[in-house]
Amino acid sequence: MIVLGIETSCDETGVAVYDTARGLRSHTLYSQIRLHADYGGVVPELASRDHVRKLVPLVRECLAQAGLGLADLDGVAYTAGPGLVGALLVGAALGRALAFALEIPAIGVHHMEGHLLAPLLEENAPQPPFVALLVSGGHSQLVDVRGIGDYALLGETLDDAAGEAFDKTAKLMGLPYPGGPHLAKLAQQGRPDIYTFARPMTDRPGLEFSFSGLKTQVLLAWQQSDQGEQTRADIARGFEEAVTETLAIKCERALVQTGRGALVVAGGVGANRRLRERLAELAERRRVQVCFPRLEFCTDNGAMIAFAGALRLAAGEREGAAIRAHPRWDMATLPALASA
Repeated sequence: MIVLGIETSCDETGVAVYDTARGLRSHTLYSQIRLHADYGGVVPELASRDHVRKLVPLVRECLAQAGLGLADLDGVAYTAGPGLVGALLVGAALGRALAFALEIPAIGVHHMEGHLLAPLLEENAPQPPFVALLVSGGHSQLVDVRGIGDYALLGETLDDAAGEAFDKTAKLMGLPYPGGPHLAKLAQQGRPDIYTFARPMTDRPGLEFSFSGLKTQVLLAWQQSDQGEQTRADIARGFEEAVTETLAIKCERALVQTGRGALVVAGGVGANRRLRERLAELAERRRVQVCFPRLEFCTDNGAMIAFAGALRLAAGEREGAAIRAHPRWDMATLPALASA
């Protein structure tokens, strides 16, 4: 089955073609970072309009890369939520229109399920059951993945997500938008142990996260410092180490609690080098497998939507004719894959 995947949940327009027999055939991505940089964050109306402008050309480009035409498609998958409702509707409308015109099935994909399954595109990726760490600008969750679509939430953030904390901390120190990647790059120049911040909620049982207090600690440290370039790098390193060690501690607890032998990491923060190092050390110490998506699939992309959609379409799932978008959508409400 050859499936076209469309991702338009926020500020990236992603398109990909996944073939259940041959794997990922092609993928393209357009980022709106420059469009939103002057505003310091994503402007929903501008994001929606830019998806309208870029989506059809990207579909054509992606099909050309794969050496395919519209007639070769067996299904269409699109992000149905969660996300910005206007942006979601752009992808959903095109996905449903293509499916209707081509008389092929369509499926609305949960954005976070797409992220969760993205590491499974890699060779030697673990199959369920496993523990998944989903860390992005909007989510910080630990999930027990018993099967595709069979998810149990183990713990989540009580306030800021990890990626959100990265972005907000970068902004308060004057780093450009988007702040998270700039902060991580700056942290590489920081000296270890100059600034040591708390590892939130690691001194109590449970798998919940909280990063707002850590952000406040950094703000106070920055305000009381000389605000020089080396100090900025030292604070960035201290913040990054606090976040990544906190995530690693919680991942280890989740593995012990569930008895799983594999950890899958997904979402934009999954690209962070120090987090990957921490979790690789954890995997070696506990003798478990850890799997990350390739860097280009950590952020929003069409490949994860094409793959997740292909799994569900191949299992016989279908959407009705209505165009639906879910700005808020609990992943626990998804049906388990029929063949799982």
